[in-house]
Amino acid sequence: MIQRRNLFLTVTVLSGLILSPTASAEDYTYESIAKRYFDVQLDGPSVKRAKMEGECLVGLKNLNFKKKEDFDAVAEWTSYRSFSLLEQFSPCTVLIIMEVAQSRLRNAGNAP
Repeated sequence: MIQRRNLFLTVTVLSGLILSPTASAEDYTYESIAKRYFDVQLDGPSVKRAKMEGECLVGLKNLNFKKKEDFDAVAEWTSYRSFSLLEQFSPCTVLIIMEVAQSRLRNAGNAP
């Protein structure tokens, strides 16, 4: 009788954990988290800015890894600099800096 009761309690607790909303990794998207913490979620413009910064990170990756087959000294230099600049500035600011730097380095200082 006690074993059956323990089994029932164990199954009940495990079912609750498995079915709880925080148990699934898909619930860790920003949208899901914001619903759970409605009173402190980012406002519309802040979310839009964060999305823009995310796209700028993709832009930095694409800028620094255009030539995947060959060693590219300029891309290597800007990739290395990007990491240290990201500690100081937003991704979009770093992307702008690195776009200008790569352009100047590739054109040996010629004006745009």
